[in-house]
Amino acid sequence: MSQPQSATGGAKRGTGLAFAYVTSLFFAWGFATSLIDPLIAAVRRVFDLSYTESFLTTFAWFIAYGVASLPAAAVLTRLGYSWAIVVALLTMVLGCLIVPAATLIDFYPGILLALFVIASGVTLLQVAANPLVAELGSKETSHFRLVFSQAFNSLGATLGPWLGAHVLLTGGVFAAGAVVTVATRGQSLRSIDLAFLSMAGVFALIAAFIFSARKQINAAAPVHDAAEPVGAAAILSALRSRWALFGALAIFIYVGSEVAIGNMLTNFLSGPDVLNIPVHEAGKMVALYWGGAMVGRFVGSWLLTRVHAGVLLTLCTVVAASLCLLVTQTSGMTAAYAALAVGFFNSVMFPSIFTLTLERSSAPAASTSGLLVFGIIGGAILPLLAAQVADRSGDIHLGFFVPVAGYLLLTVFAVACVRTQGREGEGPIASPH
Repeated sequence: MSQPQSATGGAKRGTGLAFAYVTSLFFAWGFATSLIDPLIAAVRRVFDLSYTESFLTTFAWFIAYGVASLPAAAVLTRLGYSWAIVVALLTMVLGCLIVPAATLIDFYPGILLALFVIASGVTLLQVAANPLVAELGSKETSHFRLVFSQAFNSLGATLGPWLGAHVLLTGGVFAAGAVVTVATRGQSLRSIDLAFLSMAGVFALIAAFIFSARKQINAAAPVHDAAEPVGAAAILSALRSRWALFGALAIFIYVGSEVAIGNMLTNFLSGPDVLNIPVHEAGKMVALYWGGAMVGRFVGSWLLTRVHAGVLLTLCTVVAASLCLLVTQTSGMTAAYAALAVGFFNSVMFPSIFTLTLERSSAPAASTSGLLVFGIIGGAILPLLAAQVADRSGDIHLGFFVPVAGYLLLTVFAVACVRTQGREGEGPIASPH
């Protein structure tokens, strides 16, 4: 994919506003994704679910990456960038509107369907928005734009649990001394409705903004090379590369480990042997986990100009594994802040895995990227495994053994990258996350 530039290599006029609107997409999907964390605690209490049953919210969300990634590529090819983004946002609006219909009939699977629909829209957003960020401006400032947009993604992920906990985990069945009755359940179900209807309004507003900037977006959008494979053909071409497969497995493990921790945190922090605080306060503290990732991205972007990406990734995976192991062996403040601190070390993992894989894969970059995005379905599998461990052992601390194993496997990937040089050296390649 390439983008025609002016003779001076500068940005096209009018792309600044379009970039601002596209950056808002990163915030939107970061916020929506992290809202699952307090939602798990909400549905577990309201619908009287086990950890495994409540973690199906995460499964419904992240399985969409596996189901919708190939159709998303086809939609993007047919509609173009601006219309694909609008369709993605309207799909997310539709998913949000399914939630009140599901709560009205007291139907938990309906909420799972709604999350799958919203996440399908998010998948299309990721496929379309990531290449746009690098193109909406001059080549000289493309790295800054990517870091800036990623920071807004982390900002959304930080605010999501904090605001979500305030709406989802207060009043109703979560009020002090409350018991689960028809009245208290109804109040909590209306809180869930409020959260998703509010998101529907925000998504609709962003869709209107994108529609208004469609000409600038289309003018700056990458031009598809007809020789490059798309859809299923793109995935198949990447399957021939061992490094593309290795990178996709690493993305699978990383996303699964990160999400498993985020999903467990609300119930973990509120536990009597950890912080013993109200569940809504614990839900707000999850923002520290995602906020650490936001801070870490700024620190990591500076470090990556001075340290080999594989070396930094190795350091971060070892520390993350050690912190999760500490959680399994301790309680109280030590366990709480060890779990929250993992977020900071997660920050550089996704972009480092992505770029290190692109540098080593024998498949075209677009094909490799498609397979790597497909690997995000790890967020559907590993959290369920962690929930199974917590349910069967009766101790949520032991659920952290799943990310311990995940980060140790990522260390193997990182060390392999240090020992293997990229096809064209270790030059910087912009991460699409």
